[in-house]
Amino acid sequence: MSQRHCLTLDLKSDPVLIAEYKRYHENVWPEITQSLRDAGILDMEIYILGTRMFMIIETSASFSFARKAQLDRNNRKVMEWENLMGKFQQPFSDDARPEARWLPMERVFKFTA
Repeated sequence: MSQRHCLTLDLKSDPVLIAEYKRYHENVWPEITQSLRDAGILDMEIYILGTRMFMIIETSASFSFARKAQLDRNNRKVMEWENLMGKFQQPFSDDARPEARWLPMERVFKFTA
């Protein structure tokens, strides 16, 4: 059974940086998409409104954020990508760890027909 995770992050309030961030996501490096597969991510979508972003990921049942973080730390291209994306992203607080810029959201409602 898969798991769904919803996360949020803000971009810096700069239209030029936001446009550049979007351009990078038109052609995500193949090493990045492979790292997502390797970590057990089955599907990922990112939405944006102004500076606020929302990510939905579907993962395998065995997925863990701790394991993903460990895999990322050991992958030079992923760390390069993360450092690059960091110039566009605005942490929610000063104490946010760089590796935890995307923060999990709390579900407050669900409707199933």
